[in-house]
Amino acid sequence: MNNNPKELSPEEREALLGALEARFGQNMNRHQGLQWAPLRAKLEADPRKLWSLGEMERTGGEPDVVGYDEKTGEFIFCDCAAESPKGRRSVCYDRAGWESRKENRPANNAMDVAAAMGITLLTEEAYRSLQQLGKFDAKTSSWVQTPADIRALGGALFCDRRYNHVFVYHNGAESYYGVRGFRGTLRV
Repeated sequence: MNNNPKELSPEEREALLGALEARFGQNMNRHQGLQWAPLRAKLEADPRKLWSLGEMERTGGEPDVVGYDEKTGEFIFCDCAAESPKGRRSVCYDRAGWESRKENRPANNAMDVAAAMGITLLTEEAYRSLQQLGKFDAKTSSWVQTPADIRALGGALFCDRRYNHVFVYHNGAESYYGVRGFRGTLRV
């Protein structure tokens, strides 16, 4: 058993690396020109980031590499599950939205869950880029980072894909639905 709650046990680490490598190999269209070996070396060198990927996997995100930042030398992971990750649905946008609910509060909120996992919610731009790699959220929707001016007025943004088009919507940050969750990103 591992005593560090933000670090995987050797068995968990190997199982996760195996799942990530298999997904990497099965979806080369998401990361053309990238190789697994350098990525694995970076993952093995950063147990905290590997733990965050483990949380993405555990909650149904099916994380995969969707890019590489030449300037920083970082691989960019994103939740690539077909629908919004099952283990991260039915959440308000943020803590203020959650606290504003007087009754029927959900268990949590997207921003706090993402922070606890060590990941970041997708921006609208990142969400649109992800949709270039496949068809995501055809039956669900995902909260995305909301500009401060919209959030200051009580709103929050979410996206989905319907009719072969990506839509951006607004809702009160306190709202939550069984089919709305969030997708995260992580740089390694």
